[in-house]
Amino acid sequence: MTRKKIFNAFLGVFLWYLPLLGTAQTTANKELKTSTQLNSDTKIPIDPNIKVGKLENGLTYYIRNNGKPEDKVELRLVVNAGSILETEKQLGLAHFMEHMNFNGTKNFKKNDLVDYLQTIGVKFGADLNAYTSFDQTVYILPIPSDDPEKLEKGFQILEDWAHNAELTEEGIDGERGVVLEEYRIGKGANERMLQKYLPIIAYNSKYSERLPIGKKEVIENFKYDDIRSFYKDWYRPDLMAVVAVGDLDVATLEQKIKEHFGRIKMPENPKKREAFDTPNHTETLIAIASDKEASNSIVRLIYKDREVSKPMQTTIDYRNSLVERLFTQMMNNRLNELRNKPNPPFVFAGSSHSGTFARNRDAYQSFALTSETGQLNALKVILQENKRVQQYGFKASELKRAKKEITANWEKQFKDKDKRESSRILGEYINNYLEQEPIPGIEWEYQFTMSQLPGITLEEVNVLIKDFLHEDNRAVVMTGPEKEGLKLVTKDEILGLLEEVKNSPLEDYKDEKVRENLLEKIPSPGKIVSEEKDDKLGITTLKLSNGAKITYKKTDFKNDEILFSAFSYGGSSLFSLEDFKQVSFGLGGIAQTGLGGLSLNDMNKVMAGKIASVRPYINSMSEGFNGFTTPKDLEILFQQVHLYFTDVNKDEKAFRSDQAKTKGFLANYLSNPQNYFREEFNKFQFGKNPRYTGFPTAEKLDAVNYDLAHQKFKERFAGAGDFNFYFVGNIDEEKLKAYAQKYIASLPDTGKGENYKTDDFRPLSGSHEKTIYKGKDPKSSVSIIWRGETTYDTNEALQIEALGEILSIKLIEKLREEEGGVYGVGARGGMYKIGPSGGYSGYRFSIGFPCGPENVKKLTDAAIAELKTIIANGPTEKDLNKIKESRLLDYKEKSKQNSFWLSNLQNADYNQIPMKSKESYTEAVEKLSVKNIQDIAKKYVDSGYILGILMPEKE
Repeated sequence: MTRKKIFNAFLGVFLWYLPLLGTAQTTANKELKTSTQLNSDTKIPIDPNIKVGKLENGLTYYIRNNGKPEDKVELRLVVNAGSILETEKQLGLAHFMEHMNFNGTKNFKKNDLVDYLQTIGVKFGADLNAYTSFDQTVYILPIPSDDPEKLEKGFQILEDWAHNAELTEEGIDGERGVVLEEYRIGKGANERMLQKYLPIIAYNSKYSERLPIGKKEVIENFKYDDIRSFYKDWYRPDLMAVVAVGDLDVATLEQKIKEHFGRIKMPENPKKREAFDTPNHTETLIAIASDKEASNSIVRLIYKDREVSKPMQTTIDYRNSLVERLFTQMMNNRLNELRNKPNPPFVFAGSSHSGTFARNRDAYQSFALTSETGQLNALKVILQENKRVQQYGFKASELKRAKKEITANWEKQFKDKDKRESSRILGEYINNYLEQEPIPGIEWEYQFTMSQLPGITLEEVNVLIKDFLHEDNRAVVMTGPEKEGLKLVTKDEILGLLEEVKNSPLEDYKDEKVRENLLEKIPSPGKIVSEEKDDKLGITTLKLSNGAKITYKKTDFKNDEILFSAFSYGGSSLFSLEDFKQVSFGLGGIAQTGLGGLSLNDMNKVMAGKIASVRPYINSMSEGFNGFTTPKDLEILFQQVHLYFTDVNKDEKAFRSDQAKTKGFLANYLSNPQNYFREEFNKFQFGKNPRYTGFPTAEKLDAVNYDLAHQKFKERFAGAGDFNFYFVGNIDEEKLKAYAQKYIASLPDTGKGENYKTDDFRPLSGSHEKTIYKGKDPKSSVSIIWRGETTYDTNEALQIEALGEILSIKLIEKLREEEGGVYGVGARGGMYKIGPSGGYSGYRFSIGFPCGPENVKKLTDAAIAELKTIIANGPTEKDLNKIKESRLLDYKEKSKQNSFWLSNLQNADYNQIPMKSKESYTEAVEKLSVKNIQDIAKKYVDSGYILGILMPEKE
């Protein structure tokens, strides 16, 4: 695993702890008043495009017609009830109830619901899903809107969830195992530390005692009537909303809601739905939690508001939220500058005034991901930056940049207001029902923001922190690893640091000026020497005078989006083994030193208000770019590309700063048993490869030869002549051609026409088994892999993918629903023409699932048995038709997305295979048969497999 992939995976987990930084909701009429004319009585309007209603029984509904994607409607059942309402006997049953609604209702018996939805192309987990939190439960159901029968059944499913769950004793007992497996998956270092610090964050409140997953002993032993009582008490019309957004007229959707939900009766003497708060406290609360399996170190600084928060209702409220967003933008810009400087105090940090566990209590919160020894210093830096703003305020230049950034983001949203997918619109309506979040619509929000933003003063923003910071209602939480030789932070050290920063003088922030332009000298343009069009696919290919090729597709899927990628064969396969070992862990950091003499921080200032991102990469077989921009900023993207070819900074201090951040978040990555398992299992399979580098330890990162890494980066991007560039989106063709000549055709051509080098190494294949022992929780993982060389064939590639999808259906039925032994399980098949390493053609098929250690053998055998059934008999026609329907629906939806075309354009060239049209893809899917799925299974997965097993450590 590359360090970039590790960081992205880790950051995804870390962001679970972060509030959404700087988000705001907005709307407006054409006759908006200026900031000086606002008054406290002017209510934020409701978007005229959304119909909000309430049935006589108290159920609320939201309906909106939205044609993207076409022939699809997104349905949500929102229940204003979650784990916070559980009694001591019901701990975990709000979440268990969510499971039971997929496990048998009045009109859909056990397994019938999932089975039916799969036949119409709705996938369990990916499409059909639900979630439970402290205060709400939300059910997710996307269905086709162009078939009256499917639409009717979709609403019947939604209604059944609301009041027709069967809750049979057999069904409840059968689901205990699945929920316990989900409970098991959640166990580990993060959960153990959460148990220690949750009472601090949720001080003296019910939230500290009501984690949605519940308690194991309750899940195992609760009485049947305990869950029936929860369902009866809290699943009722006055605590429910139905949200329907999609490609169907409002009248039809409203009629369906009235027919299905109007007949639900309100219970007599319903229980009061209480709201819960977190009490104030005068002292600073501190929680320090460590764990031997913790893979990261995190600092949290929380200033809980003294007063209960109130819903945003008036235009003044909305304007105040804009002031807060500017504050957040500027504060996070400062923190980001610090992380990009030498000896960075943290890997990542952010601050915002946002929500807490309790709906009605906000807090000013700062977070930092740090090195294992950097927690105190990170806390000190955050405290100092807060104090610096409190003492001196922000600068006018910072406010100007923040306004540019917010304006650019709102302009992008506004331009794409009619191109939003239904699934991205629903959230604000759910939040309106649950938390009274305003829903004025993008038009109002954009116009209001544009009318108010210019008039917001620096004084208005600077005054906010005086209310944010206070010594009461303050909490500090530190979590991190526990290991020999690592001194844990103490409560006294934290208290001492708080006093030290409070009493120490600080210098004001200096906002150093930078040049305005990204590129100082515009290059002399080259030429377009040929132009070819594929009218059927809507693709144009330009050949440039230096040999570079540009392929683009103009679309109307988004108004303000252009996606970009590029590749050239070669990559690190062209490095000698000695050079490769010296630079492999440094290539990703070269781009972090800046461009054209501008540091990363300088570039961020230059790019304020511009939306354009280019990310270079060098992998084993190729090098290239990924990026995105808007039509307005397309030239900026071209300039960035030009600079990566011609003027990447040589700055070892900046490079080592990036390496320091990498070391910080990777130091304890392998303490997590799952991470350790993946690394050891990879070593088992690939370790004999001379180019296998293994995990990027601190020692390996320190050993990177920076000068050589910089040289190799420049070599791979020395010329553009053998590069293929791709653009998809709302393209102004004349501008693209002009920029292509100016910034790409002007680049040199090395004339080498390089290709990647293949090697003789082949990863492990055949029959092998590896058991890895790590972790103290009773948690296991199973990974089963078939792989080998083969001649790439587009039909076989589709067939082995389909085999994985069909087997996934059977594994869910067997291992989850019948055995109750897993929470999630899946199979995946694929074929590649150019392998990610080695460059040879091959295939890979895998099965994976987590489970209890006691069930590894039984469930592995069961999984293999399901595969053997397909090998012996082929899949059933019903299962084959399910994945055909799903694939065709996926294609219909994804083929209206820029990312789909960008990926397919590049992959076709990279693998030198034909680009499929809608007709050819549909024909290929329709040709899938029981026989060719059976044949592909016999050919590739009817032989030995590699079995990897994670088991807990032996005592």
